[in-house]
Amino acid sequence: MAQAKISAKASEGAQQPPHQPPQQQQQQQQQPSSGGQLRGRFYRSTSMADRSSRLLENLDQLELRVEAFRDAACAMEQEKEILLEMIHNIQNSQDMRHISEGEREELNLTANRLMGRTLTVEVSVETIRNAQQQESLLHATKMIDEIVNKLLDDLEDAKIRLMSLYGACTSDVPAGPIDQKFQSVVIGCAIEDQKKIKRRLETLLRNLENSEKSITLLEHQKSSVRQSCNSKQD
Repeated sequence: MAQAKISAKASEGAQQPPHQPPQQQQQQQQQPSSGGQLRGRFYRSTSMADRSSRLLENLDQLELRVEAFRDAACAMEQEKEILLEMIHNIQNSQDMRHISEGEREELNLTANRLMGRTLTVEVSVETIRNAQQQESLLHATKMIDEIVNKLLDDLEDAKIRLMSLYGACTSDVPAGPIDQKFQSVVIGCAIEDQKKIKRRLETLLRNLENSEKSITLLEHQKSSVRQSCNSKQD
């Protein structure tokens, strides 16, 4: 009987788990189950990565819209320049000189009204430049302005010089000489400024060509009048 009691007590003692300190029990409860994919730090990291990827994708899409927005604004800016130039050309065309004074006055009023409405549209696209690009832009603008200020002194020489500046801005093979100094200055400008400089030179050359045509027609008319007067005298 005494041996049976001892065996029973030994069996009961084997079934009870060993005593563990409270700190060790708490650490075991905090351990993730099944590889830690559903609980703990690993799950939170995956969620943060998903959010970051989604935000980056949204920013990429917005970047495309921002660039499209800037391109549209640049196109509007160019359209404004073209409209103003076209209105100015109509006002100074030969056809305006060969109509009655009353019709010319009425057309000028309409042209001035259109000019004013065009100028009410303000389109401004700022270009991001560093200090070197800003200095290059100022230098290139000064070189063009110097030629423009001397247009009335020598129209033909100014046209040749402007063509050499334009040749420095185009990738095509120019018909005439290239201003190497101006080319090195333009290369230092921002890409958007390079495009604007080229457009300005194109506009100046078009205006010069129109002016030459007007001068040629005027000289031709004067010559015709002189010949007519001489024939009448004869």
